[in-house]
Amino acid sequence: MHAVASVRGVEDALGIEIPPNARLIRNLIEGIQYVQDHVIHFYHLHALDWVDLVNALEADPAETAKLAQSISDWPKSSEKYFAGVQAKLKAFVEAGQLGPFANAYWGHPAYKLPPEANLMAVAHYLEALDWQREVIKAHAILGGKNPHLQTYLVGGVAIPVDPNSASALNADKIAWLKSLFVQARDFVEKVYIPDLLAVASFYTEWASIGGGVGNFLSYGDFPQISINDPDSYFLPQGIILNRDLSTVYDVDHQKIAEYVAHSWLEYAEGDSAAKHPWEGETKPNYTGPQPPYEWLDSDKYSWMKAPRYEDKPMEVGPLARMLVAYGRGHSRVKELVDMVLEKLGVGAEALFSTLGRTAARGIETLVVAEKLVEWTDELVANIKSGDLRIHNGDKWDSSTWPKEAKGWGHTEAPRGALGHWVVIKDGVIANYQCVVPSTWNASPRDTEGQHGPYEASLLDTPIADPEKPIEILRTLHSFDPCMACAVHVVDPEKREYVRIQIA
Repeated sequence: MHAVASVRGVEDALGIEIPPNARLIRNLIEGIQYVQDHVIHFYHLHALDWVDLVNALEADPAETAKLAQSISDWPKSSEKYFAGVQAKLKAFVEAGQLGPFANAYWGHPAYKLPPEANLMAVAHYLEALDWQREVIKAHAILGGKNPHLQTYLVGGVAIPVDPNSASALNADKIAWLKSLFVQARDFVEKVYIPDLLAVASFYTEWASIGGGVGNFLSYGDFPQISINDPDSYFLPQGIILNRDLSTVYDVDHQKIAEYVAHSWLEYAEGDSAAKHPWEGETKPNYTGPQPPYEWLDSDKYSWMKAPRYEDKPMEVGPLARMLVAYGRGHSRVKELVDMVLEKLGVGAEALFSTLGRTAARGIETLVVAEKLVEWTDELVANIKSGDLRIHNGDKWDSSTWPKEAKGWGHTEAPRGALGHWVVIKDGVIANYQCVVPSTWNASPRDTEGQHGPYEASLLDTPIADPEKPIEILRTLHSFDPCMACAVHVVDPEKREYVRIQIA
């Protein structure tokens, strides 16, 4: 996702428009990333906050099969299948080697699923491991590898389109892509969404916990015409304030500023300053715990900056995107949101919660999974029309660039709004700043003392056992945090780690 934000930033600075094939290929790359990433999050990063794996040993496989068959026609839902999963799980437990399942609060009183639902979820946890490894082969076809795809270029993509070339994107590879996208969609429709609704139905009290700041930001993404035409985005851009879905405001990135009042960073103008990313700076000033790691008398407590939109904290991510889409009148999103609320028997206020955040991720996964085949068909139609262009390189000559240019590259990563801001002077980068999803969500307080979304969402959370705070994990994991994306590697000795030469 950083790759597409980066190239879009330079394209914005230099006024480069990419060809339709490049736009569609980028949409497909990003779309299957959404689907894979969200499914992995639900099963492998979040489900065990709600699912008691060890309790699944008490399940009756026959009753588990009846439960699974009652919510989906997924073909693997047999008594024999669930018995096999239970036997595998029993071997793990008896060996005392739980592996990825070892670090959890098994038997915690906050778990509420019956044994059969636990066994069903564990089976699908294991199944999703194989599924995600298969469907992400689309990235190998379109990007050379996963992760860190190799085919993004300023001006388009590097994968050639040629129906007559075995090494290019041709009919056989497109047919393979479609089969992977159908496989992805089927799992989401018949496994992920039914599991999500089944698990959520036992935890409806979480529809009033973990609400957060109540302000939401989406840059929008998946352009249907051009990245410069926000009205064409499949997932629309917008701002929602104070949980008011009746009004969705347009996004103006120049209203974004970052604070460091409570960060282990400093600005030349002082801690009260606010900087737009084009003028931003990242200067470490660590005043945190020192050996023996006792807290110092300091207001600073985070490596995160505090981004704000018009001085307001903003939540980003699937919930923000689905709320903005709902407010903008996206028909499929509205249909699915209303269906989920009805099935769970909760009102619209449930959207602003830990449960709402988790449900929004599932809704978005289905919406995007359904669209992948349609974008593939659009790519095929464009190729059949004779348009094989994948790149626009008419501005590669830096001697034609303006003396100074500024660009904003934005995308919606699975975790939320991702922005790259670049300043180019005399043909080289003079400043480069990123504001990533976890910086928005995990931000510390600002100069006005306003909490960031994580902090605000945890206020008043009921905890059954302070020594095993599974309730805290439920809300934090609902954001899908990525601390690695939002902090910096700092070497106080200022040693050189890497040098990059540009020919």
